Amino acid sequence: MVWVESLRLRDLRNIREAELELGPGLNVFVGRNAQGKTSVLEGLGLLARGRSFRTEQTPAVIRHGASSMSVVGFARSESRRTGLEVDLRARSRRLLVDGREVPSREYQGRLEVVVYSTDRLRVVRGPMRERRQFLDRSASALWPSYRQAVRDYERVLLQRNAALEKGSRELEAWNEPYARLGGVLRHRRADYASRLNERLEEGFRPEAERYRVQLPGAPSDAAEAAAGLRRELETREREELRVGRSLVGPHRDPVGLLVGERDAGDAASSGQVRSLLLALAVAALETYRRERGESAVALLDDLDSELDDDRASALVRRVAGHGQVLVTTAHPAWARQVASLGRQFEVEAGEVRAA
Repeated sequence: MVWVESLRLRDLRNIREAELELGPGLNVFVGRNAQGKTSVLEGLGLLARGRSFRTEQTPAVIRHGASSMSVVGFARSESRRTGLEVDLRARSRRLLVDGREVPSREYQGRLEVVVYSTDRLRVVRGPMRERRQFLDRSASALWPSYRQAVRDYERVLLQRNAALEKGSRELEAWNEPYARLGGVLRHRRADYASRLNERLEEGFRPEAERYRVQLPGAPSDAAEAAAGLRRELETREREELRVGRSLVGPHRDPVGLLVGERDAGDAASSGQVRSLLLALAVAALETYRRERGESAVALLDDLDSELDDDRASALVRRVAGHGQVLVTTAHPAWARQVASLGRQFEVEAGEVRAA
């Protein structure tokens, strides 16, 4: 198990400074709305990923009046203790491991988190790009080779788009590596979606609802996926030359998120969308644990607003039984109900203290 034993936040949203000693199991943050509870989870997410799960706008993360923000923590495993640090300014980012500045590719993979937060409703309600990124980021956390497959594909996509913009004869030279790498990514994405679906079938299912990730025409192997992409390229080449960019490939593929037989983006209620997001988070946690033999850190924001007290307690007990969990709540009574499972913190006006 990898878990965060200490966390220091400075100038993160409304938190001027906070130092926390966390436990390897359940950690509950209690407070009224808009006090900074979600910001604590955001800070740990920043420590793991080097970026916020709430926004892509860096200035929004930095406390008003401050010029930068930082999050520092120590990740503990059975064999070692690793210092991690993220320092953000409006137009720059520094990532450090054990005090040494490193590039993003070297920073990634040292600490993994899975997030449930209503800030992530865009995964269901937002553009299709959000769904693809959800799958690609989750699978990249599981398999470093998947992260490399994404990078390889994106590199060739840029080169092919450049050739399309010029209408050059170089296009043919890029079609083959594009189809091959796109086929690999399509196959790997379908494989991860299949594993998620297995966990969704046996996982969190309120009211016995069924959730599923759907990738139309999911290939049986990379060769089949590459052959299919070659056919698409032949069909759309004239149109691609006209618009000057690649119109087919993994960066354009649809991802269905189904509640029952209907896509949640079109037909699900607000409650069903939140339940689907929570089910996806639990499925991603379980998939990671089964494949890696260790647990990612679970960040569960405002969990008991979605579930009744008993279901919320049962879920955190189950997840905390395998690894570290940070959960927020605005309800002190529910926090007392799970007090015996781990540590508790009170959050008020940007100040965080152990309960």
